[in-house]
Amino acid sequence: MWHTHAMITPPHTPLDAHAIAADSLRLAKQHYENFPVASFFLPARLCEPIALIYRFARQADDFADEGELSVSQRIALLDDYRHQLDLLAAYIKPNSDFFLSLGAMIKARHLPYQPFYDLLDAFKQDVNKTRYANYAEISHYCERSANPIGRLLLSLYGAANHENTAYADKICTALQLINFLQDIAIDLKKNAGKQRIYLCQDEMLAYGISEQTLQEFASGVKSTDANWQAFMHFNLNRAESLLAAGKPLGRKLTGRIGLEMRMIIAGGERIAAKIRHHQGDVFNHRPRLQALDWLRIVFSALFKQ
Repeated sequence: MWHTHAMITPPHTPLDAHAIAADSLRLAKQHYENFPVASFFLPARLCEPIALIYRFARQADDFADEGELSVSQRIALLDDYRHQLDLLAAYIKPNSDFFLSLGAMIKARHLPYQPFYDLLDAFKQDVNKTRYANYAEISHYCERSANPIGRLLLSLYGAANHENTAYADKICTALQLINFLQDIAIDLKKNAGKQRIYLCQDEMLAYGISEQTLQEFASGVKSTDANWQAFMHFNLNRAESLLAAGKPLGRKLTGRIGLEMRMIIAGGERIAAKIRHHQGDVFNHRPRLQALDWLRIVFSALFKQ
């Protein structure tokens, strides 16, 4: 986790824009999730812009759920980020070196501001909302927590038309759903007393799964059972269907960008396959991509998609 005030209070000595971008790139490579910034296949001209986007999203996400901050402190930090965006959008100089660099990149790359606001809305929701009644609620959250990243990447690629955006939304939502599944145990341990459960409450009920059941799985008191396996397969099927629906984007985008997109899709498929291999037991077998997995991902991106 980053120091929570590192990018809110400007340092006494202004930082060089390239130094901020380089630091953002190092951070992204250390904390790689579904961002493509660490990939060898990504064109060099896009590494720094994507790293700045990553840093924005990562820090705001940490404001929402890392450390021992109070609810009011978390909201204040997120509100300050929104204020910095407001300044940029109004062509007013922000009071943060990071936002100066971010703003310069947004202007140079002609990026929309709305995806950044959408991300902040999702992270602010994370502060107070810990349960999701149904898939409509989960899907709406994904629209603001995951899909904006795909839309920003398409804008960077110069490929943000209606059809591509629809494909990217499906891919990003699918990746977010898979991430929810692989991190069930981690989310249960975060923020004692307010653990988030990114699973549909109505679907849990239909499969005979309670929050107590999740805690028993996580603590090892109880092993995952047939109900849990069926529930996880149902969720994996939905995520994989979305990934498949978004796959054409990997071929529509050309060159190294297209290859990168196909690797992102293949990576999501591989993580889903590893969860399925262990019958959904993410409590004892959280999926991790190893060297052989990456070889499979590259092969799939090159020859199978």
